[in-house]
Amino acid sequence: MNPQAKLIFALSLTLGTTLTISSNHWIMAWTGLEINTLAILPLISKSHHPRAIEAATKYFLVQAAASTLVLFSSMTNAWHTGQWDITQLSHPTSCLILTVALAMKLGLVPFHFWFPEVLQGSSLIVGLLLSTLMKFPPITLLYLTSPSLKPSVLMTMAILSTALGGWMGLNQTQTRKILAFSSISHLGWMAIIIAYSPKLALLNFYLYTLMTAAVFLSLNSIKALKLSTLMTTWTKAPSLNAILLLTLLSLAGLPPLTGFLPKWLIIQELTKQEVALAATIIALLSLLGLFFYLRLAYCATITLPPHTTNHMKQWYNNKPTNTMVAVLTTKSLMLLPISPIILAVV
Repeated sequence: MNPQAKLIFALSLTLGTTLTISSNHWIMAWTGLEINTLAILPLISKSHHPRAIEAATKYFLVQAAASTLVLFSSMTNAWHTGQWDITQLSHPTSCLILTVALAMKLGLVPFHFWFPEVLQGSSLIVGLLLSTLMKFPPITLLYLTSPSLKPSVLMTMAILSTALGGWMGLNQTQTRKILAFSSISHLGWMAIIIAYSPKLALLNFYLYTLMTAAVFLSLNSIKALKLSTLMTTWTKAPSLNAILLLTLLSLAGLPPLTGFLPKWLIIQELTKQEVALAATIIALLSLLGLFFYLRLAYCATITLPPHTTNHMKQWYNNKPTNTMVAVLTTKSLMLLPISPIILAVV
């Protein structure tokens, strides 16, 4: 793709995200979401492969429908209350429609079907954008409207997302699809806590973004799109493969790694809010996710492929690891000891 075109799309993504997260008026927030959608579409379909075109079409249709519902929700609220302010969403029907719209934007169950397909049709870098940056504006809108939304609806969606994200990721062989179901599962943790402690949901999102970026960039460095390819990458970048193992375990939420921090705080907050049953269910369901992270880790580092494998061993890569990958993986592993400082800042 032309570098100038890439720059325009990158600036448009930045503009759209900034516009949505900084606006008080529903129309400005909606405009930001639309700019974001239109800027990411050429990046998804740039390879001109039929799978990429299909992914871009699916993404456009779902996001257009979700944006329509956001606009419809805000207009209904303005009709009944005379308020266009995002924080003044008070009409029950508007609240329900907005919850559905943002669930479609994010890929929460039962509106999750588009996300794995779109991620599978995109490159790893565009997949990283779809899993992190493109989820920031809808999460911000959830954060701003969280006092008005029904905790019971969000909790149901959250538990279903964590269950289906873990369950459907079990038999996948494509790394992008596994990371898509991982994203759905993590969104469940954010959705369950946002009604009780919105700041904790944002902290979870930031840490999730950090760990997911580390995994996506590591996979992009070793060009691993399938588990069978991942099995042969130990010859190409042994040190990166070893660190990838720990990053995946952090994403699974195992102590003493960074990923344990949001899960620990969310379970603690849910218990304080007297919804210990939901906390127990979501903690147990995260074990499903742990299984497929372990499977990825097992394929990456612990096992060698059988001698009958059809995949050639890759050449050892003597280039130094990308600085961004090094910084992100370090943060993905070592932020738990400084959690009191993180909590003080948040």
